[in-house]
Amino acid sequence: MKHQVNVAIQVLPLGLPDKAEVYRIIDEAIATIKRSGLVHLVCPFETVIEGDYDAVMQLIHEVQDTCRAAGAEEVLINLKLQRSFVQDVSIGDKVGKYR
Repeated sequence: MKHQVNVAIQVLPLGLPDKAEVYRIIDEAIATIKRSGLVHLVCPFETVIEGDYDAVMQLIHEVQDTCRAAGAEEVLINLKLQRSFVQDVSIGDKVGKYR
């Protein structure tokens, strides 16, 4: 049985002339995540995504394509993955008590 995972993704476009361009591409990446319909939480340094492993990995691929289409020639992407083989992993379990 597949269980849902959490992935934190940090997108860092490299080699761009100014901060505004960097943020514009990051905003495009976040828009792609929002359109996916997966549960997500935008944070100051990364966005956390919750869902089926395969769906989340496909979304990470789409985020890279979005960055390229938005003008990034190179991106550094940091990922953190939490995956349980016996139960779902959820954002709410981690931060629900703080909301």
